[in-house]
Amino acid sequence: MLALPSVIVLAATGATTGVAVAVQEQSIRASVVDQASGVASSLAALPEVRAAVTSVVDAGAPGALADTERLASATASLQPIASLVEGASGVSYVVVTDDEGVRITHPDPSERGELVGTTIAPVLAGERFVGTETGPSGATLRAKVPIVGDDGEVVGVVAVGVLESAIAADRARAFGALLPWSTGALVVATLASVLLSLGIARRLRRADAVDAESRQVRRTTDALREQAHEFGTRLHVVRGLVAQGDGPDALAYIDAVAPGLTSGGGAGSPRRGAVATATIEAVRSEVDAHGAALELLVADDVVLDDEVLLVVANLCRNAAEAGAARVRCTIGTRDDVVAVTVEDDGPGIDPADAHRVLGSGWSSKADETGLGRGVGLAVVRRTATDRGGSVVVGRSASLGGARIDVEMAVAP
Repeated sequence: MLALPSVIVLAATGATTGVAVAVQEQSIRASVVDQASGVASSLAALPEVRAAVTSVVDAGAPGALADTERLASATASLQPIASLVEGASGVSYVVVTDDEGVRITHPDPSERGELVGTTIAPVLAGERFVGTETGPSGATLRAKVPIVGDDGEVVGVVAVGVLESAIAADRARAFGALLPWSTGALVVATLASVLLSLGIARRLRRADAVDAESRQVRRTTDALREQAHEFGTRLHVVRGLVAQGDGPDALAYIDAVAPGLTSGGGAGSPRRGAVATATIEAVRSEVDAHGAALELLVADDVVLDDEVLLVVANLCRNAAEAGAARVRCTIGTRDDVVAVTVEDDGPGIDPADAHRVLGSGWSSKADETGLGRGVGLAVVRRTATDRGGSVVVGRSASLGGARIDVEMAVAP
């Protein structure tokens, strides 16, 4: 990503330079075409040229072409003009032919009196020609214009050519003049892109640092929310123990979950049955407070340890808070696995949300506290996972609402 600006600059500068060179070449070629065509047209319309060519119209015929001797008078009149135009206009050559295409003038004396070997018939028929051809002088961009006599008949041709090598030299000079500018633009743009990349890199590093800090804060916040949620559940257990008059068990339970908090260090462990009873009664009280009835079915061989009670409390509480009128909790064991199933007759869980309900922060209920919801099911998932278990979300076939099945290993 950081190298992309430099790549873009290189590509853009290269493309721009290429386009500029192509445009420059087209401009040079168009200028040469205009120059050659203009010189040829001017010479073809010159009275001296027309008169000299007309004077040798009868010097040759298709079967008996004129030679250098028969064209000598016209060559003597026209070659100085052709040479003068070549030097003054900068074209490579000026050739004048008779009405059969035999050269009257040519920069090379040995070519005078010879029949041209390139396109001539269409021009003798009255057409103009512009194009690149290869002749005695090499590849040449040529403009050929017919010479028309006083009677309207074509009496000869003026051909003006510019060597392709000369055009290439002009193109090279133009590119040489353009190269410093394009190089300078490339250097400046590259430096600018490097500075931009460095600025982007600094911003990205700063953003990464902020994002890492934000993730850490979120993780800490989520952990604190889970701890607060579990603490609230444990407070309900303590309240239930106190309500039952089990003061020693309450103190022992507090020592178990928060060592050193009380001064009764010798209180021992709370009676598991008392804790389970207090937890169930606390859950039943919460469910009842939401207008729901709790149906609890516990197998005789089930040991309601702290993690199992935590799962039951969270699942039953969530079902009541979701709007259920009946909440059924079934707890059993099989093959050293504790199975907890909580069903309700509430609205259930949308299948589209089934994969998200166990994530921290997800809830179908509005957060009126501003402290966040969706902690209970996340605690259930974590508790089951820590005990090598699993959580499955579905729909209750008997009650019609949500159904959540939790399995985890029996506590050692």
